[in-house]
Amino acid sequence: MTIKVAIAGARGRLGNAALQGITEMHDMEVVAAFDYKHGGLFLHDTVINEEPGGIPFYTCFATMVAETEPDVLLDVTDPDAVFNNAKQAIEHGVRPVIGTSGISNESLATLEELAHARQVGTIIAPNFSIGAVLMMKFSAMAARYLGDVEILEMHHDRKLDAPSGTAVKTAEMIQAVRAAHVQGHPEEQEIIPGARGADIEGMKIHSIRLPGLLAHQEVLLGGEGELLSIRHDTMDRKSFIPGITLAIREVMNRNDFVYGLEKIID
Repeated sequence: MTIKVAIAGARGRLGNAALQGITEMHDMEVVAAFDYKHGGLFLHDTVINEEPGGIPFYTCFATMVAETEPDVLLDVTDPDAVFNNAKQAIEHGVRPVIGTSGISNESLATLEELAHARQVGTIIAPNFSIGAVLMMKFSAMAARYLGDVEILEMHHDRKLDAPSGTAVKTAEMIQAVRAAHVQGHPEEQEIIPGARGADIEGMKIHSIRLPGLLAHQEVLLGGEGELLSIRHDTMDRKSFIPGITLAIREVMNRNDFVYGLEKIID
């Protein structure tokens, strides 16, 4: 069986990398690109024109479903678009695989409720990198024993949300095993607001945005007389393809809601 995939965000760098990666899979086919513009045009690699034979663009979700019958919607757009895209997918029986971070907890709860009500498999992955997911899992393992934690996440300067979805997900995984407590000196004074970063139950998250970066995260865990550093670096968006294709195959076998790629990695 060939899995038919529609991509929202195919014009972007991650979307185009995903398109190329999926095309190389023997059991998958990209059948459509969902966008807010370019309806009726075709995507040929990175070129958009009127010549048939490429990936057709659609601006109407219902029309796309009727004409191409996708099994899965891969969404790598942005937080402003992803909720409505995922909602439409579930309502049309198309399984969404979401790789966009910055989705609000309220939106996540709504999508989870809708996915369960319609029994449409849904996977939301703040990070598709297998290495990054392992970094999160290892950090949660370590936090059972080293409970003072700071997260440093570094991304390119075009990223919209801060902290990153990966950093938030890491903190949530650590929350499950770490007793909430204030870190640092009890009388610590923040001379410049924000200097100590975002606070999640005493953990600190620091966000860096600079040109030249792609996606990087380091989790620092401190103990008496020791420091453990767990770091992951992404140098090429091709590193996301194994996680994307894993999620696409997995979502075809599910009728529930999954938040986090770590849930489907043993």
